[in-house]
Amino acid sequence: MDEKQDKNTDLPKTEIDENEARLLQAMSIDDEPKTAPEYIAQAGSPLKSGEEPAKMYDIVEAAKTICDPEIMINVYDLGLIYKINQQENGDIYIEMTLTAPTCPVAGVLPQQLADAVSQVKGVGKVEVKVVWEPAWSLERLSEEAKMMLEMF
Repeated sequence: MDEKQDKNTDLPKTEIDENEARLLQAMSIDDEPKTAPEYIAQAGSPLKSGEEPAKMYDIVEAAKTICDPEIMINVYDLGLIYKINQQENGDIYIEMTLTAPTCPVAGVLPQQLADAVSQVKGVGKVEVKVVWEPAWSLERLSEEAKMMLEMF
C-alpha cells in the first residue's frame, strides 16, 4: 500500500484498489435522485468454442460457497441473489442485493460471488450487479437459513 500524508487531517492517506473505488462511488448517494448508483463486479473469460455450458445446479452450488461474514450464512440461502441468467455461450448475469446499502462487505461479496461462479467448469464471463429494488427482507431467507437463525 502506498501511504501519503493527507494535508487536511495529518493522518496517513492509503491508496485504494479499483473494487474499493467502485464501491465508494456506488455508496455516494446524492440527495436527488434518492437511488443508489450501480455497482458491478466482473470475472471470467469467454468459453472456448465447443465447450459445454455449466449446469445451473453447479452455478448455484458455487454461489453457496460465499457467506456473509457477519452471520455466516451463504448469499444464496440469505436470499441476496435475485436473478441468475445463463446465456447460451456460458456467460452468467447475476443480480444480487445486500442486507443494507451500508453493508460493510458491500464491495467484497459481489466480487467474491463473481470469482466463485467464474471458476465453475463451463462458465464464461460473469457479471454480478448489485440492485436495491426490491429491498431485502427476512422473508427472502431460505428454510435452511431460517433454521440456522432459529427463526421458525
